[in-house]
Amino acid sequence: MNKKKAVVSLGHEALGCNTEAQQDAVRITARALADLVEAGYQLTITHSNGPQVSMIHKAMTHLCHISADYTPAPMCVCSAMSQGYVGYDIQNALRSELLSRGISKPVSTILTQVTVDPYDEAFYAPTKAIGRYMRKEEADAELGKGNHVKETPGKGFRRIVAAPKPLDIVEIDAIRTLAEAGQVVIACGGGGIPVIEQKHLLKGASAVIEKDAIAGKLAADLGCDELILLTSVECVYQDYGTPASTPIPAMTVAQVQDLMAQGQFEAGTMLPKVEAAIRYLEKVPTGRVLITCLSKVKEAIKGRAGTLITAV
Repeated sequence: MNKKKAVVSLGHEALGCNTEAQQDAVRITARALADLVEAGYQLTITHSNGPQVSMIHKAMTHLCHISADYTPAPMCVCSAMSQGYVGYDIQNALRSELLSRGISKPVSTILTQVTVDPYDEAFYAPTKAIGRYMRKEEADAELGKGNHVKETPGKGFRRIVAAPKPLDIVEIDAIRTLAEAGQVVIACGGGGIPVIEQKHLLKGASAVIEKDAIAGKLAADLGCDELILLTSVECVYQDYGTPASTPIPAMTVAQVQDLMAQGQFEAGTMLPKVEAAIRYLEKVPTGRVLITCLSKVKEAIKGRAGTLITAV
């Protein structure tokens, strides 16, 4: 049987927001992923890392404040740490779940770097808040270092970083080799570690990459049959959050673009997902995109839940 190749993008709900919650969450997530494996899917998995990278950034910043032996960890290092930490939990939970079903299949995590353009417009208008809330004196110190901060009234200041578009996945050949060998691969966690090419060197960038954007690119680069984007809602809705809210079971790219022009999709939630769907389908016009929640993915692949997006 020819297996369907798919990239699955896991959202925050699939991972929890701290170490204990994450261990509980990945056990549930592993069951849904194992269902896909049993259904004949060859999986490459990517995931969010917002709470995890923020936790690591806060911890490393606090550590350097209480001990002169430590220095702050750059965002790229925090991203690498979160990739390893989240990948470790998903990898072990999924391996255990597969073995409990009599499926012996290797699961591997690859620390993945993604190149970005140093002149990407996002670097001039950063939007992604990270780390802890700071006092004004600390915020002024960050500004003095050339970093950006944003004030939340009543809470304080937080550092904000850019979210540039991904260019190339540095380890794509390794990911492809493992996937073609039949392994489940966890890669591009948190959007990947953002790096800038400087001749033969890769220099970490003070940025984060949108996980849905990298999921679409990863699926396109691997020539996957499907891109499965898991989020907190069962499907895509028109007029979401209003009394007129209506589920959308299926759309073409042209219909998605029409709804985007109407402002139907909120930035930071559904908009990045439909944008990723379009980019993937432009490269793989025979592909399919499913948007649904973790608990409905088994039904969604059978056409009984979620939103299906196709090129035409």
